[in-house]
Amino acid sequence: MKSTTRGTLAAVITCVAAAVATPAVAADAVPVVVPLGGAEHALDMEMPRVGGTVPLLRPGSPDGPRYIEGRLLPERALPQLPVTTGLPELDARAPLPRVLGDTFDHLSATTPDTTVRALTPGASLDAPLTAPRPEMLGLPAAKLPEVGLLAPVLQAAPGADLDVAPGL
Repeated sequence: MKSTTRGTLAAVITCVAAAVATPAVAADAVPVVVPLGGAEHALDMEMPRVGGTVPLLRPGSPDGPRYIEGRLLPERALPQLPVTTGLPELDARAPLPRVLGDTFDHLSATTPDTTVRALTPGASLDAPLTAPRPEMLGLPAAKLPEVGLLAPVLQAAPGADLDVAPGL
C-alpha cells in the first residue's frame, strides 16, 4: 500500500472517529439499560425492567483572582471551580403479583432529572508583609499572615416517585 493511500485512509478514519465521538461528548448523560430479556425468556416469567442514566460532569470557568488595594497577593489565590451535573436517573418496573387472582400489577420507581450545582473548596491568603509604605522609605512592614478557606457548596433538590398500577 502506497504512503499516500495510507495517509488518505488514516485521515478518513480520523474524521469518522471524530464524527462518532462528538455526540457522545456533547451528551449530558449516558443511558444505561440492564438487559434481563434473556432471563425472561429462559425462565418463562416476567422480569423487572431496569434502566437509567449516568450523568457526566460539566466543569465551569472559575472566578479569577481579585486584586485588592493594600494586599500583596490576590484575594482568591486558589479560586473555586463551579461544577454542574445531574443525579443518576433510575427507571425500575417490576411485576407485583396479586394475592387474589392471576393477573399482575406493577411496581415502578423513578427518579426525575435533577441538577446538582457545586463549588469546589478554595483558598485566600495574604503575605506576611504590607504594601510598601512611604513613611518607611518604600519598604513593607511585617504583619501576621492571613489564610482563609472558602467552603465547598452543594445545591440539589432530589426526588423520587413510587407507583403501583396495572400493566407495565
